[in-house]
Amino acid sequence: MQVNETVADGLKREFKVSIPAADIGAKADAQLADLKGKVRLNGFRPGKVPTAHLKKLYGRSVMAETVEKTIQETNSQIFTERGFKLATEPKVTLPTEEKAVEEILNGNADLTYTVAIEVVPAIELADFKSFTVEKPVAEVSEADVDEAIKRIADQNRDYADKGEGAKAEAGDRVTISFKGSIDGTPFEGGTGEGIQVGIGSNTFIPGFEDQLIGIAKDETRTLKVPFPKNYANAELAGKDAEFETTATLIEKPQDKVVDDEFAKSLGLESLDKLKEAARERLTAEYAAASRQKVKRTLLDRLDEAHKFDAPPSLVDEEFNLMWNSIKAEMESAGKTFADEDTTEEAANAEYRKIADRRVRLGLVLSEIGEKNKISVTDDEVSRAVIERARQMPGREKEVWDFYRSNPSALAQLRAPIYEDKVVDFLLELANVSEKKVSREDLYKDDDADKTAA
Repeated sequence: MQVNETVADGLKREFKVSIPAADIGAKADAQLADLKGKVRLNGFRPGKVPTAHLKKLYGRSVMAETVEKTIQETNSQIFTERGFKLATEPKVTLPTEEKAVEEILNGNADLTYTVAIEVVPAIELADFKSFTVEKPVAEVSEADVDEAIKRIADQNRDYADKGEGAKAEAGDRVTISFKGSIDGTPFEGGTGEGIQVGIGSNTFIPGFEDQLIGIAKDETRTLKVPFPKNYANAELAGKDAEFETTATLIEKPQDKVVDDEFAKSLGLESLDKLKEAARERLTAEYAAASRQKVKRTLLDRLDEAHKFDAPPSLVDEEFNLMWNSIKAEMESAGKTFADEDTTEEAANAEYRKIADRRVRLGLVLSEIGEKNKISVTDDEVSRAVIERARQMPGREKEVWDFYRSNPSALAQLRAPIYEDKVVDFLLELANVSEKKVSREDLYKDDDADKTAA
């Protein structure tokens, strides 16, 4: 076997490989010999089929399988001997001329091909014990608990008829009947009777609720609204619709008395128990927010301490995923880059930087996990699947079957678990100090951090 490196450009490598026809032929003959003891052909006793006859029947398919297996084994040997960790799947280029292919499959010519790869650079890990990380911690105050309970009360408040002549205002609940049409033609699912709409709840398509402001009982209006471009029903998405709408009842929200009876209506023993439950939930939410802030700080430290060239193909892949998502969101919202006070070129450059950071951090986290034997168990993945299933009541089996039959989806569940375990490992080594902050500071700039790994 001959292996010649023909390209060594940054993280890109290419090799020209030549394997003697005799070696390929010997492997194919060995496979035929193994097949001889297994195949059953009419007219021959088991194990007595002449090799020449087998070769006539199966020689070509066996040779093709042998070539494929030989390429895989040879590539693995090349990469292992050179200590390469691949960033992407190898790209193998075989002869394409029919005559050359025939010569190889007939065992009359050496197997010659090229294999191009992109490798992961060697990563020298930092001393994580030198990292200093500040952990913001917020305490749950009585005011926080009271505010949380008020939100619960608002979500469970009663409504009362506003009476004759009253008109709907923001916050009111309007009971309506409607008939929808597009270009004068009714569409499936476009009618409703006795539907309750909270003005300002944003439960209907954008623009629908706002046009109910000022409507009176028994009044009929034609509401004109476009379906969002990303609407679930593709036949309606992006189309302008009209809804002939009649209000049958206008109701005003009533203040909810927060007492033991209210708590009992929620299935709790008393108001004190309700406050206790609210405090526990807020404590968990604050802890999750604190954890997220610490994780972001840690990722920033990792980014600062590990500067290297990321594999271009991985960066391109990550960038394309983000960019396509961003473009789709903007199109759906009807926004342009100018609306975001930027240009497409500037946004493109910014997101490419983000993609580069994400890829590098992903490789660093992977290297840390590999060197410290951090892994995700099947039980941990199963618990994640169960948690997903719980989020979809009535469809638990469907969720379970989906993940069981989709390895890629299962891998998407495994990845964040692995990342969190590596983060926990690093936080054990780093110097972590707590800093008391207000709730406002804890949640400041708490939108999804697009620069995170």
